[in-house]
Amino acid sequence: MITDATLARINEGVQLHHHRGRPAAARDLFTQIWDEIGGEQGDPLHVCVLAHSMADVQDDVHQELVWDLRALAAADLLTDARVTQAGVTLPVAGLYPSLHLNLADCYRKLGDLDRAREYLQRARAGIGALGDDEYAQLIRGGLARVAQQLAGE
Repeated sequence: MITDATLARINEGVQLHHHRGRPAAARDLFTQIWDEIGGEQGDPLHVCVLAHSMADVQDDVHQELVWDLRALAAADLLTDARVTQAGVTLPVAGLYPSLHLNLADCYRKLGDLDRAREYLQRARAGIGALGDDEYAQLIRGGLARVAQQLAGE
């Protein structure tokens, strides 16, 4: 169970976007939280999760890529102890398949197919860090979708 108040607020934005269809409201909330945490200088866990979520509400793929790269850079600073302290049940390694998948999709949209394939391969290589739950199935489905799109390009 998530015990970190900032992560809970980020989840509110995720809910606004994914379950209420309000990406602009989510983006506004994420911007407010970003300022509160000190941007990229904030706690790497907050930066990672917030940037990963902020990427999803961008209208421009270039901005989406910027946020996804921020999320990946922050993940590289995380420890399993920190994510456990926040109540996150995944180890740090379990964050990478989704991060890499999003980057693969961004690069695909931008037409950089070699880089897209590179990140797709990274995502596939890390999928073993996930269990067999709903989240893992969502990521596996995303991998299959991006792989199929890349095969057609």
